[in-house]
Amino acid sequence: MNIIDGKAVSKKVKEDVKAECEQLKAKGIIPGLAVIIVGDDPASQVYVHNKEVACEACGFYSVKYALPAETTQDELNALVDKLNKDDKINGILCQLPLPSHLDDKEVINRIDPLKDVDAFHPVNVGAIMIGDYNYLPCTPAGVMELIHSTGIDVSGKKAVVIGRSNIVGKPMAMLLLHENATVEITHSRTQNLADITKEADILVAAIGKAKFVKADMVKDGAVVIDVGMNRDGNGKLCGDVDFEDVKDKCSFITPVPGGVGPMTIAMLMKNTLTAAKIQNGIE
Repeated sequence: MNIIDGKAVSKKVKEDVKAECEQLKAKGIIPGLAVIIVGDDPASQVYVHNKEVACEACGFYSVKYALPAETTQDELNALVDKLNKDDKINGILCQLPLPSHLDDKEVINRIDPLKDVDAFHPVNVGAIMIGDYNYLPCTPAGVMELIHSTGIDVSGKKAVVIGRSNIVGKPMAMLLLHENATVEITHSRTQNLADITKEADILVAAIGKAKFVKADMVKDGAVVIDVGMNRDGNGKLCGDVDFEDVKDKCSFITPVPGGVGPMTIAMLMKNTLTAAKIQNGIE
């Protein structure tokens, strides 16, 4: 069993982004990211802080808009419109979830697709579907980087994704498919789930249920990627995979924390760099 070190892989991605950022700066271009956060959700605060730190490490210009929880839809929309027109801003990210009185779909649809570095806009989602995209959703793209880091060829492998969210499950399946895996998406209504997951050469768990995946659901020698971020009964951070139970059956497995988490922010940096290049006509 080999543990896939998300911190090490993400460090390499950020180093590559920083090197490219230096080349852009020589041409007078500084990649810019605007992050919008509404309200004071503690988890969102942590994510936003980590994004600020990553921007600084990569040499980006970054600006945070921390809006009060009672911000109206019109106010939020007006800020997005302003950032769409701001040439210093290449990427716009609105931290989800929003307070319940705000419509996240309306905000996502309002962001210029070329500045949508989360790749949530329907235009970008459609582009991913057909395999002709500018940006990939950060978490699935990070998962692919982790799989590549193992040296395993995805082509021809059986891949099973547990979870069908628009943010992870669906795009994850598409990215695996683009690399010629045979992909099956499973979810809460799937019958005989363990029979399906036991056939997976690559198993991606993204369902948000603490320690859901047990050893009897995993094929010997499988690559297991745990996207989950949960708390167990003792309040300790854990994933969707029961790490201790599963680890001895895998060829590779990601830990929680320190697996997929660091990759999400690294891929956001990569998308922001790509956005700056596209918007400045650099291939």
